[in-house]
Amino acid sequence: MTASLNVAASQWLEQLQSMRAAIAQLKLPQTNGDTGPSPYADLDDEELSPDSDSADIWDLISNDEDEDFSDESFDLSPPNERPSGDGASSASVGSRPWLRSRCDDIAQSSTGLSGDALQEQILAVLASDSNDDELQMTLADMVGFGELDFVSDLIKYRTSLTSEPVKSLDGILSKSERDAKLRELDREHKSAGLASAQDRTGPVYPHIYRAHDAGNALSAHGKNERVDHEKYEEYTIPAAKVGTVGADRPLVRITDLDGLCKRTFVGYTSLNRMQSLVYPVAYKTSENMLICAPTGAGKTDAAMLTILNAIAKNIHPNPIDEPEATEFAVHTNDFKIVYVAPMKALAAEITQKLGKRLAWLGVEVRELTGDMHLTKAEIVRTQIIVTTPEKWDVVTRKSTGDTELVQKVRLLIIDEVHMLHDERGAVLESLVARTERQVESTQSLIRIVGLSATLPNYVDVSDFLKVNRMAGLFYFDQSFRPVPLEQHFIGIKGKAGSKASRENLDNTAFEKVREILEQDKQVMVFVHSRKDTVKTARMLYEMAADQGVADLFDPSFHEGYSNAMRDVKTSKGREIRELVAKGLGTHHAGMPRSDRNLIERLFDTGILKVLCCTATLAWGVNLPAAAVIIKGTQLYSAEAGKFVDLGILDVLQIFGRAGRPQYRDTGTGFILTTQDKLQHYLSAVTQQQPIESQFSKKMVDNLNAEISLGTVTSVPEAVTWLGYSYLFVRMRRNPLTYGIDWAEIRDDPNLVQRRRDLVVKAARVLQQSQMIIFNETTEELRAKDVGRIASQYYVLQTSIEIFNTMMRPRATEADVLKMISMSGEFDNIQSRDTEEKELMRLKEEAAPCDIDGGIGTQQGKTNVLLQSYISKANLEDFTLNAARICRALRWGYQCLILLSMCKSIEKRFDLPQSVLRHLDEKGSTASIESLREMESAEIGSLVHNHSMGGTISKLLNNFPTLSVEAEIAPLNRDVLRIKLYVTPEFRWNDRHHGTSESYWIWVENSETSEIYHHEYFILSRKKLYDDHELNFTIPLSDPLPSQIYVRAVSDRWLGAETVHAVSFQHLIRPDTESVYTDLLNLQPLPLKALQNPLLEEIYGQRFQFFNPMQTQLFHCMYHTSANVLLGSPTGSGKTIAAELAMWWAFRERPGSKVVYIAPMKALVRERVQDWSKRLTRQMGLKLVELTGDNTPDTRTIRDADIIVTTPEKWDGISRSWQTRSYVQQVSLVIIDEIHLLGGDRGPILEIIVSRMNYIASQKKGSIRLVGMSTACANAMDLANWLGVKEGLFNFRHSVRPVPLEIYIDGFPQQRGFCPLMQSMNRPTFLAIKSHSPDKPVIVFVASRRQTRLTAKDLINFCGMEDNPRRFVRMSEDDLALNLSRVKDEALREAMSFGIGLHHAGLVESDRQLSEELFANNKIQILVATSTLAWGVNLPAHLVVVKGTQYFDAKIEGYKDMDLTDVLQMLGRAGRPQFDTSGIARIFTQDSKKAFYKHFLHTGFPVESSLHNVLDNHFAAEVSAETIATKQDALDYLTWTFFFRRLHKNPSYYGLELSAEDNYTVAAQEAANDFIVDLVDKSLEELAESRCITLHSNGDIDPTPLGKIMSYYYLSHKTIRQLTKDAKPNASFQDVLSWMCKATEYDELPVRHNEDLINAELSANLPLQAEDFGLPMWDPHVKVFLLLQAHFSRIDLPITDYVGDQNSVLDQSIRIIQASIDVLTEMGLLQSCRMMMTLLRCVKSARWPDDGALSILPGVDIEKEKRRMESGKKPQSLIEATTSPRQELDAALRQSGSSSNDAQARSHKALAQLPILQVSVTNVNALGFSINLTRVNPPQSREQRIFAPRYPKPQTEGFFALVADAANGDVLALKRINWPSPDKRGPAAGRASLSTKAMVKLPPSRAERKVSVVVVSDSYIGMEWKVDEVEVPAPPQVADGVVKKEAKGSS
Repeated sequence: MTASLNVAASQWLEQLQSMRAAIAQLKLPQTNGDTGPSPYADLDDEELSPDSDSADIWDLISNDEDEDFSDESFDLSPPNERPSGDGASSASVGSRPWLRSRCDDIAQSSTGLSGDALQEQILAVLASDSNDDELQMTLADMVGFGELDFVSDLIKYRTSLTSEPVKSLDGILSKSERDAKLRELDREHKSAGLASAQDRTGPVYPHIYRAHDAGNALSAHGKNERVDHEKYEEYTIPAAKVGTVGADRPLVRITDLDGLCKRTFVGYTSLNRMQSLVYPVAYKTSENMLICAPTGAGKTDAAMLTILNAIAKNIHPNPIDEPEATEFAVHTNDFKIVYVAPMKALAAEITQKLGKRLAWLGVEVRELTGDMHLTKAEIVRTQIIVTTPEKWDVVTRKSTGDTELVQKVRLLIIDEVHMLHDERGAVLESLVARTERQVESTQSLIRIVGLSATLPNYVDVSDFLKVNRMAGLFYFDQSFRPVPLEQHFIGIKGKAGSKASRENLDNTAFEKVREILEQDKQVMVFVHSRKDTVKTARMLYEMAADQGVADLFDPSFHEGYSNAMRDVKTSKGREIRELVAKGLGTHHAGMPRSDRNLIERLFDTGILKVLCCTATLAWGVNLPAAAVIIKGTQLYSAEAGKFVDLGILDVLQIFGRAGRPQYRDTGTGFILTTQDKLQHYLSAVTQQQPIESQFSKKMVDNLNAEISLGTVTSVPEAVTWLGYSYLFVRMRRNPLTYGIDWAEIRDDPNLVQRRRDLVVKAARVLQQSQMIIFNETTEELRAKDVGRIASQYYVLQTSIEIFNTMMRPRATEADVLKMISMSGEFDNIQSRDTEEKELMRLKEEAAPCDIDGGIGTQQGKTNVLLQSYISKANLEDFTLNAARICRALRWGYQCLILLSMCKSIEKRFDLPQSVLRHLDEKGSTASIESLREMESAEIGSLVHNHSMGGTISKLLNNFPTLSVEAEIAPLNRDVLRIKLYVTPEFRWNDRHHGTSESYWIWVENSETSEIYHHEYFILSRKKLYDDHELNFTIPLSDPLPSQIYVRAVSDRWLGAETVHAVSFQHLIRPDTESVYTDLLNLQPLPLKALQNPLLEEIYGQRFQFFNPMQTQLFHCMYHTSANVLLGSPTGSGKTIAAELAMWWAFRERPGSKVVYIAPMKALVRERVQDWSKRLTRQMGLKLVELTGDNTPDTRTIRDADIIVTTPEKWDGISRSWQTRSYVQQVSLVIIDEIHLLGGDRGPILEIIVSRMNYIASQKKGSIRLVGMSTACANAMDLANWLGVKEGLFNFRHSVRPVPLEIYIDGFPQQRGFCPLMQSMNRPTFLAIKSHSPDKPVIVFVASRRQTRLTAKDLINFCGMEDNPRRFVRMSEDDLALNLSRVKDEALREAMSFGIGLHHAGLVESDRQLSEELFANNKIQILVATSTLAWGVNLPAHLVVVKGTQYFDAKIEGYKDMDLTDVLQMLGRAGRPQFDTSGIARIFTQDSKKAFYKHFLHTGFPVESSLHNVLDNHFAAEVSAETIATKQDALDYLTWTFFFRRLHKNPSYYGLELSAEDNYTVAAQEAANDFIVDLVDKSLEELAESRCITLHSNGDIDPTPLGKIMSYYYLSHKTIRQLTKDAKPNASFQDVLSWMCKATEYDELPVRHNEDLINAELSANLPLQAEDFGLPMWDPHVKVFLLLQAHFSRIDLPITDYVGDQNSVLDQSIRIIQASIDVLTEMGLLQSCRMMMTLLRCVKSARWPDDGALSILPGVDIEKEKRRMESGKKPQSLIEATTSPRQELDAALRQSGSSSNDAQARSHKALAQLPILQVSVTNVNALGFSINLTRVNPPQSREQRIFAPRYPKPQTEGFFALVADAANGDVLALKRINWPSPDKRGPAAGRASLSTKAMVKLPPSRAERKVSVVVVSDSYIGMEWKVDEVEVPAPPQVADGVVKKEAKGSS
C-alpha cells in the first residue's frame, strides 16, 4: 500500500472518528425506543430521498435475490455482539468471513487501516461498475503488490462477495435489510395516529381564474410542432381553448344593472365573462384592485366600472339608493379621476373612448400629456384626466400649484402596471408611493386600480398596490382571451447580424405576410426603429412586385379608397402618400399626430392590408389585426449604447394585438428572431419570469422629488417612503436578485437597514450636487432651490452636476447651448454615421454658435439640432426636452440669456421667412420700439413686401411689452423699499396671449449684475387695465452703485423686455440713530413704594415686586408729569407702567380724565375687561368704552374717569373739542402701540397727538402724553415729536422677561399664495413636534380661509402619527360636550383633534370657546388670524407665523404684513407666568428672509403716512375752525410727525434732493416748497368736493357739506360722489347704489374667487349687479349684493360673507344719515325720503315693498304681499299697532304666521313699536315746536328698537321733515330722540315718553304753509303727518327785537 494512500486513509479515519464523537456529544434522542445506535446513523438525507441522483450501491442487487431474505434475517444487534467466525480457515474461500479474516491478516502485517475499514473499502470497490482490469490495479494498490493472489481471488469471487448481505457493519444495512426495516417502520407509521395535513398549495385567493396551477409555466415541449425549413426553423404553439375557466358563471346582464350603468353601457346586452366576475368588486365596493387579464379581455370596460363607482358617489340621485333613476346631476367639482396610460397614443384613445361613453352625464374627459397641455381653468372643469406616468409625476411633484387637483382625486387607474419591469417603472413606483402616503396622511380615500397583462408574480404587484388579496386581486389566464392565439416562433438561420441572416429575415417576413394576405387577412409588421417602418414597407412591396403578387396589397378595390386617397393628399409625409397608394402604411411616434390618426383609420376600415409599425402602436393604440409579425428582436438601446433584445413584455403586448374580438376567430402571432435566440423567446413567452423593480436606478431623482415636495424631511421618513415601493416588496420576496443574502433578511426581515443605506447613499449624491442639505448627525433632509428646480422641471441629477460645473457669471449663448447639450436628458440621442452629411448641412446653414468637439458626438448632435430648431431649419424629428431644461436652469446670473434661449426653443413666430430675413438685416433699425413708431407703409417698404406692412404693425401692437415706473423709499441706511408700477403697453389679443401673460421681474446691480430681487408676475386679461403695483425691499450696500436696473422680461416672448434704470443720484440714506436704553441692574421695587394701601392690595394679588423694567420707570411714571415714550417688547409689563401714570393723574389732577387709545377694537375690549375686573370697582372709578360697537351718550362720557377708545372714535369726538368740555378735562393720554403710526391708521394717531398738544397749548394746562410701542429704530424722532425729554425708554427686544428664540425659515417662491401656504403646513407640524410637543402653540395665518386649510392639513399629519388625537388634552366626555357647543363646522372638525380656530368670521360663542379651551390647556393648538395677536392675550410656548403676506382687496393682490404685526405675533410666544423660554418660527418667502432678519434685530423705523390722507384731516380742522387760513394749515402741519420725518428721510417722502444738499438751507427751502404744494393740493381737492370754500387771499371757510363730512367721520370723496350722483325723485335702487359707492367701502376685502360667488349671488337677487356698472370683483359691488342679501334675508354662501356683511351694516347707518343730511342740504325732498326708507330697510332687513307685517317673525313674504294687494287691514305698521287682536291674528294667519308661538312673538314685537301723538305748537314766523308723545311705554329702558336681524342694538329715533307745501322744497330736517333714561329720572322706566323739538325755518317775507312729517328712522312705513301748518309772515319791526326773539326761541 503506497504511503500516500496510507496517509489519505488515516486522515479519512480520523475524520470519521471525530464525526462520530461529535454525534455522540449531541446526545440525539434514540429512535423507536432502541438503545442501540440507529441503523440509519450513517446515512445522509440524499441516500434516503427517492429522487437522489447519487447511484445507490445496493441497487445492483437483482430483485429475484431479494426474496431470499425474510424479515427475520434482520439482525439489529450491535457488531461487537455478533458470533465471530474462527478465522479464515473455517470460512470457505469467496465468502464474507473469509474476506474478513484475510483483511485482518493484511491489516496486522501493514500499518494503516484496520481490518474492518479495509473490508469496507474492498467491498465498495468491488461493487463499483469498474471492469476487472481496472479493479486489479485498484485492489493491488490497496492491499499491496505482495497479495496478488488475494487480488485474483477477490476478482474471481466478485459476484458472490457483493451479492451477500452485509451484516450490519456499524449500522449500515443492505438493501433488503433496509427494505424490511422500512416496511416495519411503515407498519408502525400506518398504525400511528394521524398528524394534521400539510397544505403545499399555498394560499387560495377567491378571484384567481387559471386552468393549470403548474407554477404558471406552459411547457414549450408540449403540444408544439417543429418544422425545419431551408432558411429558418419554426415552432408552432397551437391556440389554446378559450372560455374554459369560470364558464359556469352567469354573465351580468345590462338590463339588471342600475340606471347609471345602463346608460353608460348602451349597445351592450351583457358584460363579458371577465367583466362579470369583476363587477361585484369593481362597482359595488371601493377596494383597491389589480386586474391581470390577457390583452383584449376587456380591461377598459372593467376600469369603466370603477369609474362609474367613483361617479356614483358624486351624483344625485344616488344610483345605489335609486337604481331605477336614469337622469342624474353630477357634482362635477367634487372629484377627479386620473387614468394613467403608458403612452401618449394610448392616452388619446382612452380619452376618446371614455369621453364618448360619459358624455351623457356631462363628465369632461381630457388628455394631459406632453402633447396636450391643459390650462388651470380646463383642469378645474375636467373630471377625468387621462395622462402618462411622467406627466402625472410632474403634476404631483409640485408641492402646490396643482394641489387643488391632486386633493380631489378619488380614483387612480394605472393601465399596464407590468411596466414596473421597464425602466419607466420607477415613475409608477414613485406615483403609487406618493398616492398611498397621501391617502394615509389626508385620511381621504383614493382608490387605486391596476390593470395589467397576465403577470407571473401578481401577488407582489397586488401587495405593492395595497390590494386586499382576498377581495381586489383578480387574475385571468389565457383562456379569457376573446380570440385564441396561435403562436409561431421562427429562428432565422445564418450568423446573427450577417448579410445572409438579414436577407433570410426579409424573405421569411415576406413569405409570412404573403401567406396571410392570401387568406385575405390584415397583418401588422412590427419593427424596431422609425426608419425601418418605411424600409420594410418598401421591401415588402418590391418583393411582391418581383414575385408578381403586388395585387395582394392593392387597396383600390375597397369602397372607401377614393375618399382615403383624398385624405392622404393632405398629409405632410412624403412616404405616406407614396405607400398608401400601394396598400401599405407606416406608423410610429415620430409621425405627426394627424398622420398617425389617418393611418389608424385607414387600417381600421380595411383599406390598408399591411401596416409596418413600431412597438409604440401595440402599447398605445387599440388597433387589432388578424396577424402580427415581429420582424427581428434586436433594438437599439441608447442607454446601453448597443443593440439589446426585445423585452418579453413587448412581445406579449404585440401578440395581444393579434385577433381582436370583433374580427376573427383566432389570431396569429409570429416572432422572427435569430436561431440562437429562438429558445430564449420560446421559453420566456411560455414560462414568464417574475417582474422586478427598476426603482433603485432612479432612486436619486425620486428621493429629490419627495424632499422638494416636503413629504420626506428626514432619513427615517425616507425609509418609510421606500417601504411603499415595489422595490421593497420584491427585495423581501426575492432578496438574492437585489444582492441581499439570507442572513440579512433573517436578521432584518423588514430590511430597514438596507433601505436606510439606499437612502443615505442617494442623499449623499444629492448633497454633492448641491440639491439638498443633508445633515448626517440629525439625519435631516432639506431641499435647496437647485433640487427644487430640478424636481419641478424633471431634470436629472446628472444634468445638474454638469450645470454646477459649467455655470459661469458671463456666459454666452454658445456656452449655454453647450451646457444644455451635455444634459443627461439627451443621452439617448446618438450620433449615427449616416447622418453626418445632414448634420454638416444644418451646421453650415442654421447653427450660428460655435460647437465644441465637432458634430460627431452626442453633445455635438444635440447642439446642432437645438440651434437648427431655433433657426427654424426643417428637421426630420426632434423632441422638446431642451425647453424644459432651460426653464430649470433659472438661477445664477444667466437669467437673461437662459430665458431668451428657453423662449427661442419653445416659441417660433409664424411670419413668412423672407419677411423676417429682411427685418434681421435691418438689425439696428428693427427694434420693437422703433418699428412701433413707423407707419405700416414704412414697415412694408422695409421688408420689401407692402402687403405685410399692416400685418406686422398689428402684430407689433400685440407684442406684450410693459412699461415700468419705480418709486424708491429708503427705510434706513441698509434697506431700500421699491414700489414698481407696471403698465401694459400692448393690445390684448386672445389668440396670442390667451388669458394671461407672465413676466419675470428682477432688480440687478448695474455694475456687478448681482440680482437683488426677482419675482414672477402674472398679468391676467381680467385685470389688464387695473393698477399693478409691486412692493419689495432690497439691501443697500457700500459703495452704492450709481443706479440699479429693473427688468421686466416676458416669460414667453423673445425681445419683450423692458429695462428701467433707477438712479441713486437723489437717494439720501437716512442716518439710523438707534437710541436704546440699557436695563439697569436695580433692586426690584416692592409694592410699598406706591404708598397707597388700596393700590398695594390690588397689585398684591398678582405680584409683590415690580419687574426690572417697571422699577427703572417707576419714578418717572409715578412721581413726575413728564411725557414718556416707552419702547419695549410685548409681554414685558408695559400695561402696569401705563397704570402708574394713570395713578399719577388721579393723584395730582383729581377730577381730570384719562384717555387710553388702543389701535384695535379687540385691544380696547381686552383693556376694558381687564381694568373693570381689577381696578375701577376697587378704586371707585368709572370707565367707559368708546368704539364703533359701543357709543354711550354724552352724559356717560362726561361722568367717566377713564375713557378707553380707538383712534377713529377719539378723533371724531375731539374734532369738536371747543364745544365738548370733557375733551378739555383730559390730563393724560396713553397711546398704546404708537409705532403703528407707520400703518394705514397711523395718520389718525398722528392727528390726535398733534391735536392734544394743540389743545394743551391753547388752554394753558398741559396734557401728559404716554406713548407705548415695541422697540423702534428711530425712537429719538418719536420722542421729540411727543415732547419727551427725560422720559425716553427704548429697550431692546432682548429685555423680554421670557427669552425668545426666533427662527426664520425661507420658502421658495410659488406660483400663487395658497400653494405657498400649503408648502408651509408640513414644516409647521414638524416645528410643533420638535419645539413644543406638549406645550401650547399658536399658528398665525393670513386669512380666515387659511385657518381652515391649515387646521385640515395639521389633522391629516396627525392621522399619520401613532396617536392622531395627540393635541387633545381632555376626556372624551368633555370633548363631546364642548363639540356640542360649537356652531361652525370647520371648528368642530378641528376641535375634535385638539386644534382651535380663531378669526373674526366665527360667531362670538365659538371664538370664546376656542380661547377658553386653549387658555385652559384643553386643546394644544390654536390657528388664528393676526387679529388675535392684538386682541386677546393668550400665551403660547411656540408661535408659528405661517406666511407674512395677506390678501389686500385694494390692490387685489398679496401684500406683506406690517413688521409691527409680525412683532406682535412673536410677542405671544413664551409668557412670564408659564415658560422659561419661548420659541417663534417665522415662515416667509426666501426673498424676504434677509429683511426680517435685519429688522427683527434692529427694530423698524417708524415713518408717517399722513401726507397720503391729509385732505380729510384738513377738512375736519376747517369745520372745527382750527384752520381758517392757508397759513394755519401750514402751522398745523408743523405739529405733526410727518413734518419731522420729512427732513430726516426726504427720499422716503418723494422729496428730491441731491445728497450734498442735505441739511443745508437749500434743503430747508425745498422741504418748505414741498409742504406748501402738499397743502395746496389737499385744499383744492376739498374745494372740489364742496367741503370748504377757498378764497384767493388764502382764507378758508367751512361749508355745510364739510361739517356733515366731519361730523359723520366720512371721506370727502364720499360726499363728492354723492353730490355728483344725486338727482330729484330717486328710486330705491338709485339711493342704494349711491350709498354703496361710498369711499368707506373701498377697504372691504374681496378675496380670491369671490367674484364668482358675487356673480352667482347677483343672479339670485332682485337687483342685478350688472346694472351697477363695475366689475364683479369690485368691493362696492359686493356691498351692493350683501345689502340686498340682508334685505332678502337669504343665507350667505360662505362664512366670510357673514363677517363682511356685518362690517357693511356697521358703516351703513353713518353713511346713510350723512346722505340724508346732504340731500336735505341740496333740497331734494323725494330723494331724501327714499334715503330714509333705505335707512329703515337696513335696520329692519326687509325691502320697502315687502308688506306692513313683513318685519314680524314667521311671516311669509309672498303671502303678505298678496294680503296687502287684497286691501285687507292693517295696511301699515301704524294701523297694526292699533288694530284689535282678532283682526291682527287673522292678518298674521293670512301672512303665513299661523303657529301660536310665532303669533305670540309677533304681538310682543308689535308692543315694542311706538304709538305716537304728534302736535305742532309755538308757531311763529321763525319756527315752531314739534311735540312727540309715546302713548305706549317703551319695552326697554334704552328704548331699543325691534330689529332682530341688525347686528348691533339700535335706539328708537325720528326725523321731522318740514317742507314747503306749495313747491315741495325742504325747509328743515330735525332729528328727534327720546331723552336719555338718566334725564327722565328713576321712575321714568315704564311711563309714557314725551319730547319737544324746536324747528327753525329759513326766513321768508310772506306767510306760508308747511307740511310736517315725522318719520320713524327704524320701521318701514311708520310716518305721522301733521295737517298743514300755517306760518305767519314776520312782523315788520325794528331789527333788534326780531333778533332778540330769534335768539330766545333757538
